[in-house]
Amino acid sequence: GIDVAVRIGELPDSNQHAIRVGEVRRVICASPRFLATFGRPNHPQDLAQAPVIATSSIGQLRSWPFLVDGEPLSVRPEPRLVVTANQAAIAAASLGLGFTRVLSYQVAGKIAAGELEIILADFEMPPLPIHVVYQGGRNAPARVRSFVDFTVKALREHPALRR
Repeated sequence: GIDVAVRIGELPDSNQHAIRVGEVRRVICASPRFLATFGRPNHPQDLAQAPVIATSSIGQLRSWPFLVDGEPLSVRPEPRLVVTANQAAIAAASLGLGFTRVLSYQVAGKIAAGELEIILADFEMPPLPIHVVYQGGRNAPARVRSFVDFTVKALREHPALRR
């Protein structure tokens, strides 16, 4: 019953048509004020005992993955605060309550405004692709194809979805 979807993440094999429109990073961020007080971590392991704001909505309570010298490393921070929505975690981090892990597009405005800073960027996992997914390909109804064309153009032009 769904005509068009926007998918963040790798695509499973399917009979649906997909157009890649960008990518997002999984980033760790904190407010400049918090970083001035707590310090800037140099390695993902530094987060193990750090004040962390976790989001339960996407399973982030377990561990945060990183790449260290090309090898995967999983850090299991002990959250000081657990929220159910990424926007709540972003708000708490902006207030200086700790580090949080979210998708780069979710904090692009706060990064640009200087309210948050990305840390440990050299240890990030590869970016996640973003696709517009729909059934039917060229045989899709005109209304679906028109919406897909509009959405693809808008997302490809969005600065937060580019590397």
